[in-house]
Amino acid sequence: MVEMAQHEIVRPSPLLDDDGRLAQVGWARQPLLDCNLENAAFYRLRPLQRFRIKRWDYYGVTLPDLYFSATIADLGYAGQVFIYAVDFNAATYHEETITIPLGRGIDLPRNSDAGTSRFEGSRAALEFSSGGGRRAIHVEWADFAGRPLSARLSFTEPPESTAVVIPIGDRRFYYNRKINCMPAEGELSIGGEVRDVDPSTSSGNLDWGRGVWAYRSFWVWASASGFVDGIRRFGLNMGFGFGDTSEATENTVLIDGLIHKLGKVDFEYDPSNFMRPWTMTSNRVDLEFIPFLDRSATTHLLLIDSGVHQVFGRYAGTVTLDDGETVRINDLVGWAEEHHARW
Repeated sequence: MVEMAQHEIVRPSPLLDDDGRLAQVGWARQPLLDCNLENAAFYRLRPLQRFRIKRWDYYGVTLPDLYFSATIADLGYAGQVFIYAVDFNAATYHEETITIPLGRGIDLPRNSDAGTSRFEGSRAALEFSSGGGRRAIHVEWADFAGRPLSARLSFTEPPESTAVVIPIGDRRFYYNRKINCMPAEGELSIGGEVRDVDPSTSSGNLDWGRGVWAYRSFWVWASASGFVDGIRRFGLNMGFGFGDTSEATENTVLIDGLIHKLGKVDFEYDPSNFMRPWTMTSNRVDLEFIPFLDRSATTHLLLIDSGVHQVFGRYAGTVTLDDGETVRINDLVGWAEEHHARW
């Protein structure tokens, strides 16, 4: 298999030019582009454009026996904040969601490297802050399966992360930053039961997304943040679906804080039974993913309709790095998901 060309963005610029077109397309190790969404130009009536722009900050933390996630999202027509926790040993999860008409009360920063995201309501308050290579999330949720939940977590960013700019048709696009393997510390309390989050065993991740999608969208995303050889931090980020990926995919692995870029990765899975084993293969990837839980979530809100199967499981296999080293993976907890959306 011939490795596809990958265009690496290495110089700063605005995301969009004066005509609302992407100034650069490709991938980067750093968030080099200024996310000037005010230049977006895909409707003649500019006031309508805000309803088609999607923005979200999705944080997660992988503990030895638990995954916890918190999201603040503005989908244009509506906003959503949600949290969920996955128990690896029991193979169970619980999720809570609040939907906010027109995203009122949601604040999200312009760029991914600094700023504060927040929402505060009668049921929950969430605040995410970033700057100087550090991140923190603070969540207070009054009723999480009948119990109060509190999370106070901080993360240290690795030297490199994965940023991609993918065109979708003529004037639509996706600008995304994924950070894996952030050492995480703090505490998570559910119903008064406090878990200490230890950076030696816990890893945080971020999915920061901004863009304008086609109304009907589809994607598959696979991710993990953990350890290989007991001590080396290892993360993977792979996917396919929407947009023109001829300049770059989002496929990368991160080890020891540095990104190793992958080309196209082939996924094989059974969309009629997501709990069957998945495989991800290329000339540098040979992975099997064995699920233990299907987190299935749907949203039905007039113009917005989405369905996701986020399947948690364990990865095993090999990945070849840029320098030719083969890394062996065994029992790495992560997820793979299929998402369909009309939004």
